[in-house]
Amino acid sequence: MTTVLSGDLTEGRVRAALDAVVDPELDEPITDLGFVRSVAVCDTGVVEVHLRLPTSFCAPNFAWLMVSDAREAVAAVPGVARVVVELDDHSDSELINRGLAADAGYVGTFGHEADESLDELRATFQRKAHTAAMERALTALLRADPHRSEADLGEVTLADLPPGPTTEALLQRRATLGLPDDGGAPVLVDAEGRRPERAAVPMAVRRARSVRISVDGNAHFCRGLLTTRYPGAEDDQVPRADDRPVLPLLLDQKVSS
Repeated sequence: MTTVLSGDLTEGRVRAALDAVVDPELDEPITDLGFVRSVAVCDTGVVEVHLRLPTSFCAPNFAWLMVSDAREAVAAVPGVARVVVELDDHSDSELINRGLAADAGYVGTFGHEADESLDELRATFQRKAHTAAMERALTALLRADPHRSEADLGEVTLADLPPGPTTEALLQRRATLGLPDDGGAPVLVDAEGRRPERAAVPMAVRRARSVRISVDGNAHFCRGLLTTRYPGAEDDQVPRADDRPVLPLLLDQKVSS
């Protein structure tokens, strides 16, 4: 699709706005995942965005979150007069696109098939995103200091974390949940900010690791599905950060003879 520039309103600015839209399950920007199929900017200030997903049967509620968030993000770009966001090649594309264009909302679009609200679904994945980011930061500390044990991680504070993308990602997800960001705040906490007792720290870390492995595994799988469905889509994907540790899920096992 040809892009026509309109003053300061450019495709680059629109895509930058779309960087803030994340797949709720994968906790990655749709731009990094390659979900943005095309962006067109008209000289009248009309912007048209087409999204694509790894399969035609991706959960409709996830799809709705992404297309509605995308429209909201683009609408906030200075110079945009009107936004059209459409989802391509999905089993519910026609329904979603029609509902979005009519400002019907999720419930108004899906009727009795919809939950009353997507707020709790979004909150659930925000909690998972925080858990995964927390585990990445703590695992990075373990790798950097072989003398540190999992039991010690309950004493780690935000001030102990080195600057960088991993720490920044954790701080962003803590902010989303309303968790404190001062240097003395403990890193290993649940979504309500409660820290585990020392004896429970290793299990808390391993549970967090299971969440992170699930998130990372799903992201890897979906990236592969997208490139299989749309050959060449890998060119639109941003490689995942090298600092994301991929460690096996270790569980204490007792073997009886």
